[in-house]
Amino acid sequence: MEEKIEIINLLQSKQVLENELQSLAYGSVEIRENGTNKYIYVHYREDGVALTKYVGEYTDELYNLILNNSIKAKQLKKQIREIVKKLKQMNYIEEELSEKVEQNIDFAKRHLVDTIYKQAVLEGVATTFADTESIIEGGKVNNMTTEDIMKIVNLKHAWEFILNKNVILSDTNFALLCEINKMVEEGFYYTAGKVRNVPVTIGGTTWKPDLPIESVIKEELKEILAKKIDDVDKAIELLLYTMKKQVFIDGNKRTSVIYSNHYLISKGKGIISIPAELTEKFKDMLILYYEGKDEKRIKKFIKEKCYMSIE
Repeated sequence: MEEKIEIINLLQSKQVLENELQSLAYGSVEIRENGTNKYIYVHYREDGVALTKYVGEYTDELYNLILNNSIKAKQLKKQIREIVKKLKQMNYIEEELSEKVEQNIDFAKRHLVDTIYKQAVLEGVATTFADTESIIEGGKVNNMTTEDIMKIVNLKHAWEFILNKNVILSDTNFALLCEINKMVEEGFYYTAGKVRNVPVTIGGTTWKPDLPIESVIKEELKEILAKKIDDVDKAIELLLYTMKKQVFIDGNKRTSVIYSNHYLISKGKGIISIPAELTEKFKDMLILYYEGKDEKRIKKFIKEKCYMSIE
């Protein structure tokens, strides 16, 4: 059992490093000139294939950033190789995804912009579907704060993380929950991904969540996952439990939605997202749920209004 946990942690660490590597602009720099303007391209190899990517108009800052990124990329690749070596030493054999899970991953990717837009609205981010799509595709938007843009970019990274094959094959455990929050809150809190150790209040209610205890959360998550209930019902329980626990200083709703979807997708059972037009209704029911009321009502609402099956 301990070896299995170590393998899962290594796979998750490998995916985090690969995500970080993918986000970097690095490689052999080429400066192309067009009249008085200069543009930076980088040449690099990925899976043995030589690639070229346009980075941006030349500035000294961008040029130096790429040089620094190239150094960082070498370090990340070295760390990834070390993890691969450890996995081989542990006789790890990469599992294959079932056809149903692969279909679910494709389904989630097709709905990714819509899902992230709905999550952003749930969080109170002032965005439109079109602006959300533009941000996800790397475009520019007007009339949005840097903070709101960062939240959407972070959601994109967190979703890409859980839709990776190795991560989908991993258990929906406490370590994964923390990793998702770390990505969701990247750039906002230095404690991102760490269990909250300060009190918090919830708007719209006098109810206050207790300080979370890591050992208790791990045990309660195991209990939910061990329940003899339908996978969709189990995902809904994971969603509501992690929201109510307020495990982290911020980003709990965003983290909970992605976390519960990891479980659903790993079972090939679809996705959960709260429709933008039903956000206020969901929040009202969530407050009642926090207060220990109408648990059946909110679970029924999520299953009927927020759940999408791939079948």
